[in-house]
Amino acid sequence: MTTYALERPAALPGLLSVGLARGGIELKQFFRSREQVVFTFTFPAIILILLGSIFNGTFEGTGVTAGQVYTASMAGSGIIATSFLNLGIGVAQDRDDHTLKRLRGAPIPASAYFIGKIILVAVASLAEVIVLLAVGMLLFDVELPSSADRWLTFAWVFVLGTITCSLLGIAVSSMAKSAQAAAAVVNVPYVALQFVSGVYIIPITTLPGWMIDIGSLFPVKWVAQGFRSVFLPDSMMSMEAAGSWELGKTALVLGAWCVIGVVLCLLTFRWTNRKDG
Repeated sequence: MTTYALERPAALPGLLSVGLARGGIELKQFFRSREQVVFTFTFPAIILILLGSIFNGTFEGTGVTAGQVYTASMAGSGIIATSFLNLGIGVAQDRDDHTLKRLRGAPIPASAYFIGKIILVAVASLAEVIVLLAVGMLLFDVELPSSADRWLTFAWVFVLGTITCSLLGIAVSSMAKSAQAAAAVVNVPYVALQFVSGVYIIPITTLPGWMIDIGSLFPVKWVAQGFRSVFLPDSMMSMEAAGSWELGKTALVLGAWCVIGVVLCLLTFRWTNRKDG
């Protein structure tokens, strides 16, 4: 009598392996889109070069130039562009072309999609910071910090800022009725917040008080200020609205926005456009 051994079905890949694979796909798609790569990395660098060259004075008693301040501020706002803008437009595009609908119906964990996006944002954000710091070091004599505590500050501001703005980007993507509308939906608040958060206007104390108050409600101001605390000497604290780096408050505000971002994503995220049902 012949017996047959039953083969066990192959185990499905785990969430982490699927998420990493999805991250690889996201990175390939991003870096193969030359227009997107060029715009993402060169636009902030061009703005930095222009502002740092036009406003090339030195702050009295500090030895710090405007170009060095712009480098620190824009390194912070740069990760907001790669997270908030990237996901705000990218997720809307994925929803519009039914990528999300297909992934939702695929036999893989839905959260693998978000792991892939996190990998994309982390790599792009770090690359953005490196590009802007390289421009600052080459053109404006920016010096990298030499103390471990400043690098630790850089790490937690980078992580909290990236997470916060990624969550807000995913949430705001649901406001756009189409991929074409997404660019306008995310760019308007992003550009406006650059000004009221003191990224383009230095020192921030030259802004009207009501603008500073509005900017203080949003993450852009705190990420930029946190990066200034890393790459600028403490003599520049007097140029901040509160006269200090306020690192504790920065952590609290960004942490609060992480929670808000999670809540907004849970309330607003959709796998399909409303018109698709």
